[in-house]
Amino acid sequence: MNRRKMLQLVTAAAGGNWITTREAAAQERVARATRGLPSPRIKDVQVIQTAPAGLRLPVVKVITDQDGLYGYGCACFTQRADLVVPAVEKYLRPFLIGKQADRIDDLWQAMYNSSYWRNGPVLNNAISGVDQALWDIKGKQANMPVYQLLGGKVREAADVYGHASGGEIAQVVESAKSYMSRGFRHVRVQVGVPGMEGYGARGGDNSTQIKALHSAPVFEPAYYIRRALKLFDACRTQLGEEVELLHDVHERIHPTQALQFTRDVEKFKLFFLEDVLSPEDIAWFRLIRQQSSTPLAMGELFNSPHEWTPLISERLIDYIRVHVSQAGGLTPCRKMAAMAEHFSVRTAWHGPGDVSPIGHCANITLDVVCYNFGVQEYSPFNEALQEVFHGCPVMKDGYLYPNEAPGWGIEVDEKAASKYPFSGSGRGGSRSNLNGGWGEVRKRDGQIIKQ
Repeated sequence: MNRRKMLQLVTAAAGGNWITTREAAAQERVARATRGLPSPRIKDVQVIQTAPAGLRLPVVKVITDQDGLYGYGCACFTQRADLVVPAVEKYLRPFLIGKQADRIDDLWQAMYNSSYWRNGPVLNNAISGVDQALWDIKGKQANMPVYQLLGGKVREAADVYGHASGGEIAQVVESAKSYMSRGFRHVRVQVGVPGMEGYGARGGDNSTQIKALHSAPVFEPAYYIRRALKLFDACRTQLGEEVELLHDVHERIHPTQALQFTRDVEKFKLFFLEDVLSPEDIAWFRLIRQQSSTPLAMGELFNSPHEWTPLISERLIDYIRVHVSQAGGLTPCRKMAAMAEHFSVRTAWHGPGDVSPIGHCANITLDVVCYNFGVQEYSPFNEALQEVFHGCPVMKDGYLYPNEAPGWGIEVDEKAASKYPFSGSGRGGSRSNLNGGWGEVRKRDGQIIKQ
């Protein structure tokens, strides 16, 4: 249709009344925008199984009935990756085929309720993969990055933190300096405890092996706490006051120890102390909040709104650390962020190496559109990851930038992905025989430690 004919139709639609050229042009643009294709319907749902970084990354691909229109989503639960795959293929796929791909919230609610038993990590990750793929499709339909569909940016990029670790305190300090030299303003510091199994770093000098009544890895909370306090003191002395320090307790201490620990670290002015309690002990946050001003982050193990809602609504934490795939995808997490904003709780989405680049794109999208963003965990993308996932987000000077291409801006090279198949281990090292599981850590008397 030529421009003249379009203007004639627009004038006729206006009841024959004379309208200006500018008004006609505006109405022409509206007419063009509404002459789109019909709503796409889901034709197929597939799972791409790949492990280019040595960790199993299930990626969901939703294919529509419109030629070339498909999307990708992150469903990465590496500890039980081989259960997420059938959850998508055997349960969600037949449920979704034929449904409209652009009804994202409606489909999320339908998937969430379809199993009756809900809020488990396997099903939540499966739902997340579909949900994120639908957002990718929506962005491609609109020819916009997903962040534009959510209202656009409130900041240019996401401030990130790196992981500085070592068996000895001096090694951690040097690692932190390396991050700072690359422009990072936030650094998480973790140090090993000699003779013990630690989180984030193994023990350095093992000449003083702790005697135990068993052969499993040993962890003693009191030893760890004393070591961590020495680490913070060294970091503040040698790194200065400007760098923001973070630390992950990883729920390995008793709640009463956590209460004292949060008070002892106040003088070091941490950016946040993460997972000082396990999800089973969240009621203790009320006591901690009354007695300590240390900023607290929590949530990477949460599956259900019933876990994070009281912590946010009672202002018991400062940063919500939910794993977006674990919670069910972008759809529920943007609602969580909106809720948290009203209570001045900031976001710090979980972003380890066992999140696919697509999952990192979802994190960054939330980071740049949510006013109450705090900080983003960063894990670098190795060459193999970039071979499989074209368009990985770019990190520069301690900032991670969202892609500007439509959708997530990522294309998965399925031929390259097939070069890195799932293995039976899912994770190397001492856990290589556990199919991705974390195994056990015990106190010296044999009691299991939470992790």
